[in-house]
Amino acid sequence: MTDDKTPKKHLRLDDPAFIRGLTQPRLSRRGVLGAGALGMAALAMPRFARAGSGAKPIPLDAKWEKWWKEQKPTKDLVFANWPYYIDVTEDGKKHPSLDNFTKATGINVKYLEVIQGNAPFYAKIAPVLKSGQSIGNDIIVMTNTWQLTELMMQDFLVPLWQEKLPNFFKNASPSVISPDYDKGNKYTVTWQSGMTGIAYNPKLTGREITSFEDLWDPKFAGHVGMMSDLTELGSAALLKLGIDPAKSTPADWKKAAAILEDQKKKGLVRQYYDQSYITALENGDTWITQAWSGDVFQAHAKGFKDLKFIVPKEGVMLWHDNMMIPKGAKNPLSALEWMNFYYTPETAGLIEDYVNYICPVPSAQAYIKDVIKDSAVADSPLVFPTDDMYAKTHDFYTFKSFDEYQTWQSTFSPVVQG
Repeated sequence: MTDDKTPKKHLRLDDPAFIRGLTQPRLSRRGVLGAGALGMAALAMPRFARAGSGAKPIPLDAKWEKWWKEQKPTKDLVFANWPYYIDVTEDGKKHPSLDNFTKATGINVKYLEVIQGNAPFYAKIAPVLKSGQSIGNDIIVMTNTWQLTELMMQDFLVPLWQEKLPNFFKNASPSVISPDYDKGNKYTVTWQSGMTGIAYNPKLTGREITSFEDLWDPKFAGHVGMMSDLTELGSAALLKLGIDPAKSTPADWKKAAAILEDQKKKGLVRQYYDQSYITALENGDTWITQAWSGDVFQAHAKGFKDLKFIVPKEGVMLWHDNMMIPKGAKNPLSALEWMNFYYTPETAGLIEDYVNYICPVPSAQAYIKDVIKDSAVADSPLVFPTDDMYAKTHDFYTFKSFDEYQTWQSTFSPVVQG
């Protein structure tokens, strides 16, 4: 659930793009999706997922209603996003979805690929926002991490004028309506989502993998890969204990850290990996590992077609990247125009056919299948999950204060650093 996306024709193994949950190589997307299906045999093909949840726009308070009604329409939009996270033409010079937006609205978009990570981006913009100055962006995209929570707690974001987002309430997946980290979607709407589960090589494990329990199996001693990302690491242990991370307590975190310490003490863990975990799996250094499913797709594209990605019986972690409007934005009405434009099957479908993450607009599936004619993307359960898959997803814990965040970090960091 952390860093960037992968370019269409210049894939690099050291690119932080790999650490996104459902990234696909933009070169030969169809080939990769086809190969990826080999590792997803346990997952049923998706039905055309439901849209909406009956949610309706929440009225603004008097202060913000007055503020919004005082804003004047402009013909500009400055959109800050992660690299390689939107549709692009083969020459890499244009974004068809943004061009369509400009044709439909007359709003010119300055699109900036400037977000390399949640923490460093927050560190860059927070002092400017605290001083009451504009950061120069009308939309920014951040993951549901502590940094997003801090943006809301520090009052650095503009509450959304939801009446201007009818397409969101009409077309959004129930999975992105009123998430735990932003109840009522007061400040955010989802851009894309992703999953974290388990990858393995059945030729080396000697059997199929079904559970987080398998990461603690003594038969795999010295060949288990765990993530060094503390949010992912702690959440996996909580799922093994049957605890929903989103509803966990500091006492639960200690229990999770204890079983992680035991796993390490028994010599089960080969290493706590960053993105390099996929190389270890490809090389056979690890046989089973925590994984982002897109990396398995990447491995298939390189010829490692024995590898599989699974949704364990305990479920998977689901993360969301979110659009929001920072205070000081010069073109907030343009930002709302784009958010509403994005939540249509045509626009979401055009972007989704390129990025291949979990789409927040279920009706884009039909558009991709029937209009774009890309059945590989449309039929992928990793782009349009089934209801059964969604039922197995879990949200990350939403920290209520910096002290809570520090408690989580201090609970799990000794596992990796000790």
